[in-house]
Amino acid sequence: MQYADLLIHSARMMATMKGFSERPARGEGMSEIGLIEEGAVAIRDGKIIAVGTTEEVRAGGWVGPNTVQISAEGKVVTPGFVDPHTHVLYAGSRENELSLKLKGVPYLEILKQGGGILSTVRSTKLATDQEVKDQTKRRLQTMLSMGTTTVEVKSGYGLMVEDELRALRLIHELAREQVLDLVPTFMGAHAVPPGYSEDEFTSYIVKDMLPRIAAEGLAEFCDVFCEPGVFSLDSSERILTKANELNFKLKMHADELDSAGGAELAAKLGVISADHLLQASDDGILALAKQGVIAVLLPATSFNLAKNSYARARAMISAGVPVALATDSNPGSSPTESMPLVLTLACLYLRLTPEEALMAATINAAHAIGRADQVGSLEVGKLGDVLILDIPNLNYLPYHFGSNPVEMVIKRGNVVWET
Repeated sequence: MQYADLLIHSARMMATMKGFSERPARGEGMSEIGLIEEGAVAIRDGKIIAVGTTEEVRAGGWVGPNTVQISAEGKVVTPGFVDPHTHVLYAGSRENELSLKLKGVPYLEILKQGGGILSTVRSTKLATDQEVKDQTKRRLQTMLSMGTTTVEVKSGYGLMVEDELRALRLIHELAREQVLDLVPTFMGAHAVPPGYSEDEFTSYIVKDMLPRIAAEGLAEFCDVFCEPGVFSLDSSERILTKANELNFKLKMHADELDSAGGAELAAKLGVISADHLLQASDDGILALAKQGVIAVLLPATSFNLAKNSYARARAMISAGVPVALATDSNPGSSPTESMPLVLTLACLYLRLTPEEALMAATINAAHAIGRADQVGSLEVGKLGDVLILDIPNLNYLPYHFGSNPVEMVIKRGNVVWET
C-alpha cells in the first residue's frame, strides 16, 4: 500500500462540499456542505486519497513513517477558494477615479471621458511585459495568501488583437511561474475603443480577433460586457455565437447597470455563467434556472460602487439558479483580491447563509469555470487544494471581517502559504 504524503487531521470542522461535482448545488443543496467533525484528509501525489473523520482515515492505513502530519485541532478546514471572475492582469491603478465616484459621476460617464477600462488599457499598453507580470504576480500572491487556489483571469485591457494576444500569452506565462491554477478567458469585448462605433468594433472582434485567438489556443472562455452603452444584446449575441462556433466556452457580464435582457440572452445562448446580474429581471432569473446557467455574483463590486444595489441572490436560489461568488478583482470597480471579504459581503448584503456563501465560493465557483472535476470540494481523486482556517466555526468566517482567517494554504498537497 502506498502511504499518504500529507495528512491534515483533527479539524474541529471540515466542510467537504461532497456530492456536487457533477452538477452545481442549487436551492436547498446550497446549504449541504458535507460537514465532518474531527475531520481529516489524506493526500498523495497532489491528489486526495482519503476523506473522513480522523479516526476513519487513520484506520484506513494511509499514514506511513514518512507521512507529513498537520494538526488542524480547533480549526476549520475547507477546499481552497475558487475565484471564477477576475480582471487581475493589468498595469497601473485608478485611485484617481475615487473622487469622481464620490462626486456622483456615473461609471459609464467616466468611461466616455476616457477613464475606466480605457485608462487601464493605456497603462497596460505602456508597461513592459515584465512590469505587467510583476504587478499581477503581487495580486495573485495576495489572493493565494487569502485562500484562493484557482483563479479565472480575463484579458480585456488590450482591445486590439495584438494586445489581447499579448495579455493571454502573459496569463499562460504566469500560470507556469506560480502555484495558483489560472483559467484564461478572452474578453476583447470589454469596451469600445476610441475611433470605433460599437458595430464596427463588434465586426472587428468577430472577423479578426476571435479567429486569431482561437487559432493560437490561448483562451478557454469568451466573455462579453453586455450592457447598454457598451455591447448591446445584438452585438453580444453576434460575438458569443461566433465564439461558440470556434469552440470557446461562453460567459457574460449581464444586467449589471440596467435590466436590459442580459440574463435572458445568457439563458438563450446556454452560457456557463452569467455574471453581475444586479438588475436581472424575474423572467431572466427564471430563464437562468431553467437552463442551469450559473449566476456568478460579485458583491465587492456592488459595495465599491456604493449604490446600495445588490444582486437578488435569495430570489435566484429560490428559483433554482446555482449561485457562485467571485471577487471581480480589477483596478476600477473592485480593487480587492480577498475572497474572505466577498463571503462577508455575500452574507450581509446578498443575504446568503455562511454555508451557502462557502458553497458558492468553492464547488459552484469551480463549475463556473469548468473545473468541478478537479477542485472545489474535498473528495477522493480531486486535487489536494485545502485551507486551514484559524477560526472556531464556519459562522466566524463572514462574521469577523477585515483580517485574514487563513492559517495555511495547501496546493496540490504542498504547503504554499502559512502564517
